[in-house]
Amino acid sequence: MRWHYRTTVLALCLLAFFVTYLSRMAISPVIPFIADDFDVSNTQIGFALSGMWLAYGLSQFPSGVLGDRFGEKRVILVAVGGTAAASLLLAFAPVFAAFVLFAVFLGLVAGLHYTVAVTLLSRTYDELGRAVGIHSMGGPLAGLVAPVVAARVGVRFGWRPAVALALVVGLPVFALFAWRVRPTEPRRPAQPMRERFELDAVVELVSRPPIAFTLVIAMLGTFVVQGLLTFLPTFFVAHHRYSATQAGVAFSAFFVVRTVGQFVLGEFSDRYGRDLAIGASMLGGAVGLFGLVAGASSVVIGASVILAGFGSSFFAAIDPRFLDQLGHAERGSGFGLVRTVYTVVGSAGSVGAGLFADLFGWGASFLILAVLFAITFAALAGNRLLELGY
Repeated sequence: MRWHYRTTVLALCLLAFFVTYLSRMAISPVIPFIADDFDVSNTQIGFALSGMWLAYGLSQFPSGVLGDRFGEKRVILVAVGGTAAASLLLAFAPVFAAFVLFAVFLGLVAGLHYTVAVTLLSRTYDELGRAVGIHSMGGPLAGLVAPVVAARVGVRFGWRPAVALALVVGLPVFALFAWRVRPTEPRRPAQPMRERFELDAVVELVSRPPIAFTLVIAMLGTFVVQGLLTFLPTFFVAHHRYSATQAGVAFSAFFVVRTVGQFVLGEFSDRYGRDLAIGASMLGGAVGLFGLVAGASSVVIGASVILAGFGSSFFAAIDPRFLDQLGHAERGSGFGLVRTVYTVVGSAGSVGAGLFADLFGWGASFLILAVLFAITFAALAGNRLLELGY
């Protein structure tokens, strides 16, 4: 088979996403070392990381506006190069206050990538679901690799080289992207950017019924996924009495399924429709989370991890659903806006899952997450059966 230019674009977008995801995932495994070095509490570390994730969500909309004004290639290069630079700054943070600022900066520049990469792929591929699914595999792959590598580097050399890992990977990816990807024509090069941030225009876009409906589905799903990414290992230890090693193996398996699931769901959504792919994913996630709570045997738990990972892969189908509802001229800023909304709102899943666990226990907390997945499935099923057109 002949290697096509569009395959180069897709491969380098995947690698760029890998870099921006790796930079954030590499911090968590070395949190104890960071806390000891700066003599700060876990709460203070959590504050820094919350700022990073919030900045990541907030930068999605501006990234789309910048892509419309300057072209997707330039913005992705800023994202990858900025991520590498921010990781280096984190590694040399002299005091904890600087660490917090650099963590927020890392979130801001890393968040510039995803929206413009997907809009670039929408220019390059007709089979958008497949392309988005393959591109999205960069995140789970980084989530699978980063904890292991960062932990090993942290134990042997300290936390500073561990958080600088994105620099090692980011520089060659930056060079390859600059060399092999052609410049893209801006969609709106002459329109003042301040017009894109006007409240009326923002409200008009997110209040369109199909987009508002998709946003609700995305926010609930992201809430569940964020809770799982934060607390799944803790759940295995607290609810099933797993060892830390067993919980880590289960968490790695979850990421493996997410990696494969991104591709499968993206391909499925192109062939059979976005809603069928999203609904199947979230129904599987609901069943999997119920199985994680109620299951007793290793077979049931293993199957439940697979279903939960599959449910957490719905992004590969829901992002193309958003793009299907946006005109070509508004895909950059419009997709960035909806990404900001559902990422920021969904990030509360970490706090929500932890709060549910503190109030009701880990079993009840994960059952609530299962119910949220089931609600999204019911909404999609109702929309299809009643032909509501959302």
